[in-house]
Amino acid sequence: MEPAPGPQEKYQLITRNLQEVLGEDKLMAILKERELKIYWGTATTGKPHVAYFVPMSKIADFLKAGCEVTILFADLHAYLDNMKAPWELLELRTRYYEHVIKAMLESIGVPLEKLKFVRGTDYQLSKEYTLDVYRLSSVVTQHDAKKAGAEVVKQVEHPLLSGLLYPGLQALDEEYLKVDAQFGGVDQRKIFTFAEKYLPSLGYAKRVHLMNPMVPGLTGSKMSSSEEDSKIDLLDRKEDVKKKLKKAFCEPGNVENNGVLSFIKHVLFPLKSEFVVLREEKWGGNKTYTAYEALEKDFAEQVVHPGDLKNSVEVALNKLLDPIREKFNCPELKKLSSAAYPTPSKAKPAEKGTKNSEPEDVVPSRLDIRVGKVISVEKHPDADSLYVEKIDVGEAEPRTVVSGLVHFVPREQLQDRLVVLLCNLKPQKMRGVESQGMVLCASSVGEPRQVEPLDPPAGCCAGERVYVEGYEGGEPDEELKPKKKVFEKLQADFRVSEDCIAQWKQRNFLTKLGTVSCKSLKGGSIS
Repeated sequence: MEPAPGPQEKYQLITRNLQEVLGEDKLMAILKERELKIYWGTATTGKPHVAYFVPMSKIADFLKAGCEVTILFADLHAYLDNMKAPWELLELRTRYYEHVIKAMLESIGVPLEKLKFVRGTDYQLSKEYTLDVYRLSSVVTQHDAKKAGAEVVKQVEHPLLSGLLYPGLQALDEEYLKVDAQFGGVDQRKIFTFAEKYLPSLGYAKRVHLMNPMVPGLTGSKMSSSEEDSKIDLLDRKEDVKKKLKKAFCEPGNVENNGVLSFIKHVLFPLKSEFVVLREEKWGGNKTYTAYEALEKDFAEQVVHPGDLKNSVEVALNKLLDPIREKFNCPELKKLSSAAYPTPSKAKPAEKGTKNSEPEDVVPSRLDIRVGKVISVEKHPDADSLYVEKIDVGEAEPRTVVSGLVHFVPREQLQDRLVVLLCNLKPQKMRGVESQGMVLCASSVGEPRQVEPLDPPAGCCAGERVYVEGYEGGEPDEELKPKKKVFEKLQADFRVSEDCIAQWKQRNFLTKLGTVSCKSLKGGSIS
C-alpha cells in the first residue's frame, strides 16, 4: 500500500497542468490541516465533447490528492445563459450529462463512489439561496455583472437580464456547496474574481480558484459545443472522428493554434503520460514520446508529419471513446440522447403551382399542448352529457372548456386535478357555450367504453408545455386551421402504450418532469 501523499505532494498533484491558481497560500494552508473540498460545475447545454477530458483528468488528480470532489450539473445556469437549454429540455439534458460525464470518468479509471454529484436546482430554488441572490443583486453593479460573464455567457446584441444573474449564482454556489475551492477553465477567471470580490460582502469566505487552460478546437479556436466542426462529440462514429481530424488545422511545422497538437498536450498526455506517433517503417517506424515538449520540437522541425500525427490521435482518441460509445449503445440511452438533443424538423416548401400544398410538415410541435389545472366544474345548462370547466393554463384568465366527460368521470374527480389541454384549436360553440380548448383523454378500444383524462407527471404547474419527444424545439401554430385538419392527422397516431404512456408514433408525450400517462387504459386511443 502506497503511503498517503504529504501536503507538498498533494499541492503538486492538485496544481499540475493548471494555467493559473488564485489563492495559492490559502490552498497550502488548508492542505496542511485537512483534505481540500473542491467542486467543478458544468452547465447542461450543448453535448459534451472530447475537450471535457481535460477537467476529467484533473478530477482524477484531485482524488489522488485526497480531495473531496463535488460535480455540479448546473441546470439552472444552462437556462439562464440566453436559454441555451430550453426549459422543457432541461431535465432531459441534465440526465444526459449525468450519464455521459460518469461514462467519461469511468473510461479514464476514476472511481465514481468517491465523487458527489449534485444538480443546481437541488438547492438553487430554496428560500435561502433565492434571498442571497436578491442580497447579492443589491450590491453588484450592472457593469461588474456584465464584465464577469463576458467570456462565459453568450453575448448578444440585446442581452437578457438572466445573463447578468449568471455570475452571481456561480459565486453563491461556492458557499452553498460548502467547498474551499472551485475549479474551471481559464475562461471562468472573471467570474472567479467576481466571486472573490462580492462573496465577502455577504459575510461569506473568499475561495481558492483553480484554472485549466482552454483547449483550441480543431479549427484553431476554442473547442465549442455550438460549432460542429470545431469539436469531436463523445458519441461520434469512428468515421466521423476520421473526417473531422482530416479537416483539422495542422500546418506542417506550425505549433501555434494547432488544435491537434493542443489536444495531445492537454488531453492525451495527462491521461497516459506518453504518446505514440504511428508511422510506416519507411518513414522511421513508430516513435514513443514521454514528454510533450519533445513531440512539439519534432513537429516544429517537420520530423513528424501532420498526417501521421492525425492518424495517431485518431487511434488514441477512439480507445478513449469506445467504452462511452458502448455504454450509449443501449436503447434507453439512445432514446435519451435523441430526446435531449432533437434534430430540428424542417418544413417542406410548397410545390410551385400546387394550390392546396401545405407550407410545412404535419408534426406534433405544431400542437400547443399544455398542463392545465381544473378550477371549477359545472354541468352544461343545456346538455346532460357535457361539463363546462374553468381551466388554468398559465394565462391571465382561466379558459372555458366544454368536454363530454359526464358519463365517464365524476365531477369531484375533475375538480382541482391536473389535465392535459390542447390550447390552439379554433374556439367552437358547443350547445351555446364557447369552448377554448380540448381536454385530452385516453379511451378504451372495446365496449363498454371507458375514458380517462391524461395525467401530467406529479409536480407540474399549470401552463407547462407538453411535447412529443424529438419535437421539443418547434413553435406551435397560433391557431390550427380546421380545413388543414392538422390535429386530426396527428391524432390518428395517438396511442396509449402497454405501460400506459401517452404516445405519438411510439414517441412519448413529455413535460420537463417526465412522461404523460393514463391510469389504466393500455393500448387505448387518445382524443
